[in-house]
Amino acid sequence: MMEKTIQTQVPQTGWTTAVPAEYRAAAQHPGTVERLDYATKDYAGNGGDIQKTAYVYLPYGYDPNDTATRYDIVYLMHGWGGSAGEYFNLGTMKNTYDQLIERGDMKPVIMVSATFYHDGSDTDFGSSVAALRAYHSDFENALMPAVEGKYHTYARSTSPEDLKASRDHRAFGGFSLGSVTTWLQFCYDYDYIHFFAPMSGSSWYYGGYGNFQIERNVDFIEQLVREQNLDERGYFIYHAVGTNDAVKSQSIDMADEMLSRDTFTPEHYVFYQKDGGYHDMNAVQEYLYNALPLFFPADNTKKTVEPFTTNTKLSEVTSDPAFGDFGRLLLPVNSGYYSGDTLGDLRLTWYSNIDPNKSVEVVNTLRERALSGETVFYDIYTDAEKAADPAKRNTGLFFFKGDEGAPFAVCNAGGGFAYVGAMHDSFPHALELSKMGYNAFALIYRPGWDTAMEDLGRAITFIEDNADALGVAREGYSLWGGSAGARMAATLGNADELAYYTGRSDIPQAAAVVMQYTGHSETSQSDAPTYACCGTSDGIANWRTMQSRLNTLTNRYGIPTEFHSYSGLSHGFGLGTDTVAEGWINDAAAFWETSR
Repeated sequence: MMEKTIQTQVPQTGWTTAVPAEYRAAAQHPGTVERLDYATKDYAGNGGDIQKTAYVYLPYGYDPNDTATRYDIVYLMHGWGGSAGEYFNLGTMKNTYDQLIERGDMKPVIMVSATFYHDGSDTDFGSSVAALRAYHSDFENALMPAVEGKYHTYARSTSPEDLKASRDHRAFGGFSLGSVTTWLQFCYDYDYIHFFAPMSGSSWYYGGYGNFQIERNVDFIEQLVREQNLDERGYFIYHAVGTNDAVKSQSIDMADEMLSRDTFTPEHYVFYQKDGGYHDMNAVQEYLYNALPLFFPADNTKKTVEPFTTNTKLSEVTSDPAFGDFGRLLLPVNSGYYSGDTLGDLRLTWYSNIDPNKSVEVVNTLRERALSGETVFYDIYTDAEKAADPAKRNTGLFFFKGDEGAPFAVCNAGGGFAYVGAMHDSFPHALELSKMGYNAFALIYRPGWDTAMEDLGRAITFIEDNADALGVAREGYSLWGGSAGARMAATLGNADELAYYTGRSDIPQAAAVVMQYTGHSETSQSDAPTYACCGTSDGIANWRTMQSRLNTLTNRYGIPTEFHSYSGLSHGFGLGTDTVAEGWINDAAAFWETSR
C-alpha cells in the first residue's frame, strides 16, 4: 500500500514543472508497447458482444515469466475523437515515461492507453459522451480483468475482491473528455482506484458541457468521500489545466469549489496549472511528468517500514496503512472486551495464555504480505448487503496463504458470542496452519448465535465459490474453533446444519472439525469427524462434557474422533505455548489429514 505521506510533499496548488529536454529524448533502457484486444459489451449501445483494443506499456526489464515481481498500473484515457494508444505514439510522451523510470523518479509501472470507442463507434460529441458515461462498466468487467489477468500487477487474481484489494497500486487519468471520464471513474470505481489525474475537464456526473453543475457535482463527490470512508481508505486526485486552455473555466471552477471544502485536504486533492498551457498533448505530457512520480515514487523515496514489536501501540497496528479499512477488525469491534495499550499487554476477556510474541508475529506477517501485494482480507458480503445491514461491515476473512491448491481451514475465535477474540483464538491457529502448507482463514463474524452461524455459512460459501481464484482445494476442508467458535465449527460441520445455513446442497461437508474448550454437547449422525481438547481446570467448559460428546459420536454413530485433556489448564489456552498443551495443533492437523 502506498504511504499516505507521499502526496503532502507538494503544496495543494501551484504551477507545473516543465518537462526537461532530456526527459523528451530516448532512454537507454526503453519500455515496450503491446497491443491487447479484448472482448467486452457495447455498454453504451445495445449491450451486444464487441471487441475493443488497448495498448499496454511494459517497463524495461518486465519479464512475463517472473510472477514474483509485481507492478503498479496506470490507465489513461484520450479526449474527443482520440484513439487507443495515443499516450504512447504521440510525440515524445513514451520517452518521458522511460526517463522517469530510468532516472529513478518513479517505480517501473505498467501503463494502459485505452479508449471508450470501438470499431463502428460514432465519434460525434453526443455519442462520445454517451460512450464515456458507460465506460466504467467496460473498465470493471472487461478491460481491467483482461489486462491484469495477463500482466503482473498487484491484483492476486481478476476477481472483484482481489482487484479492489489492490486499489492502492492503481491509477487512472485522462485528458479533455478523458478527464470527464476520470472524474466518473472516481464516482463509480473508487473501490478499484486510489490515484486520479483529471487533465483539463470537470466532473459531469450531473449535467454536461455548457451545464456543468459544479457545486452539485462537488456535493456528490464530497458525500461519496464521507459515506465510503475514503479519507481513511486513501485517495489522491492530481487535477491540472493550462492557463491558455480554451476550456479552462470548467476545471478552474471545479478546483475553486473543491478547494473551498474542508473535505479535500492536500493529501487527497491538489490543483496545478501549466503557465501558457493549451488544450493539447504537450500540456498533457507535462501534467503526467509531474503527477506520475507522486503516484508511484521510486522505492528510495518511501519510508522504511519498521516491524511491529511488543511495544507497538494497538492503535498504531489497527490504523497502519497496509491494513486499509480492515485494520480495525484485528481487534474486537466492541472495545469493552479487550484492554491494554500495546501488543505486549493486550488482554482479552475470558482468555488465558495470550502470547505477545505470537500476536506480533501475526500482525507482522499480515502486513508484510499485504505490502508485497497479497490479498490478506476478503469481504464476505457485498456492498449492497453491508449498506442494508451495517453490522455486516464488521465481518470478513483474514487469509493466511499456504500452498497453492492445498485444502483450507476456517478458524473461528471464541468470545462468548459477545465479541471475536481473533488475536489469540484464531489468527495464531491460521498462521501456524499456513506454515504447514494449508490455506487458513480466520473469520470475523457478528457476535450472536444466529448471526455467527450465518456468517460462517457465508464464509464457507464464499471460499467454495472462489476456490480457484483463492488457490485452495474445494474438498477436504476443516473447521476450527475455540469456545463459542468451537460451537460454530461443530454446528456448520454438521451436514444438515451446513445445508441450512448456506442454503445450498452442493457444498461439501467439512472433512474434520477441530474444537477447543466448549460445552457443546449436541450429537448427530450427520456430524463430521471431530478432534477436541480442553484443560482439566477449565471453569467454563468441562472437559468431561467434551469427552462424553466425542464418545457418543464414535460409539453411537461410528464417527472418528480424538480427544485430549490437559492437566491444570484453564479456559482459552489457544496454541498452548509453554504449557502442557504445546504442540496440540500438530496432532489436530494429523487428525484432519487422516479424515480427508
